[in-house]
Amino acid sequence: MASLLHGIPVTLYERTQTGVDAFNAPVYTETPTTVENVLVTPTSAEAVISDLQLYGKRSVYELCLPKGDAHTWDDCRVDFFGQSFRVFGPVQEYIESMVPLDWNRKVRVERYG
Repeated sequence: MASLLHGIPVTLYERTQTGVDAFNAPVYTETPTTVENVLVTPTSAEAVISDLQLYGKRSVYELCLPKGDAHTWDDCRVDFFGQSFRVFGPVQEYIESMVPLDWNRKVRVERYG
C-alpha cells in the first residue's frame, strides 16, 4: 500500500574541498545530486526566533530526509520550489527503527542568494 505522505525531489549540492586559496581558506566545488522523497515544511515562528538567536540565521523551511539517505547535508546549498537555500545548524537524527514513517533526519534551511 502506498503511503499517503510523500516528499518532493530536491537538488542537493554536495561540497567537496578541492584546495585552499591565497589566505589558506578551503575552496570547494559543488556537485548537484537529486534526493527523492524529501518532506518540506515551513518553520514555526518559535523556531525562527530560536535559530536567529542561536545561529544568527533565519530559518525558512525544515527538510525531513528519507531513511537510508547517506548524503552530507552540512552547510550545503539545496534547490527546490525554484529557489536556492542553504542548510545550517546540526542535522537532527532519530533512531531509524523507532520512527514509523519514511523519514528519520531533519535539517533547517535559510534563503540563499
